[in-house]
Amino acid sequence: MSAGTPNVPALFVNRYSFKMVKHIVTFQLSGTNDERLEVARRFKAALEALPAQIDVLQSIEVGINENPGEDWDVVLTAIVPTMADVATYAQHPAHVAAASLLAGHKAARACVDYQTVDN
Repeated sequence: MSAGTPNVPALFVNRYSFKMVKHIVTFQLSGTNDERLEVARRFKAALEALPAQIDVLQSIEVGINENPGEDWDVVLTAIVPTMADVATYAQHPAHVAAASLLAGHKAARACVDYQTVDN
């Protein structure tokens, strides 16, 4: 428990704030526009099913780019409790299966993981 805040778990950094980690990843896919869109749609559906399969995954949001002037195709924001949980999520068989949908289509990947406090 936190000093001065009775009955509040250590995960809370003040009376109303909860620590969490945001795992943000964007992908650039290869192929024709139609191929990239089909791969992106299958990948999105697989990722959106993961919270029911991976305990540490609190939520996931997946977006498919709609701006033809941009080069990146898919972005995801996953929320887990700790930085260690990012690895748990990444190594989970359901996540590995979802990631395999990009085989032969992933041209580039960029990722940022950071801890935040939600008020």
